[in-house]
Amino acid sequence: MNMYVSNLSFHTTDDDLNKLFSQFGAVSSAKVISDRETGRSRGFGFVEMDSDEDAKKAIAGLNNKEVEGRAMSVSVAKPKKTDNKRW
Repeated sequence: MNMYVSNLSFHTTDDDLNKLFSQFGAVSSAKVISDRETGRSRGFGFVEMDSDEDAKKAIAGLNNKEVEGRAMSVSVAKPKKTDNKRW
């Protein structure tokens, strides 16, 4: 299951996310999204876990949890919208 994690501290790294979520099970990937131009964190990221059960436990355990002074939000990631319009 892929999860969307927002309201992250700008100091949070991919490794930090991985360690945080691995308390609930195996993490397939953890990625903090950064600005293309500055390389600075945009304050959100995505975490993928193989087990839906573990992911649900992680959501329950980490949603609204304060990390580095910020209450992060964790939810199921929505599929990326594809826009097939041609102009």
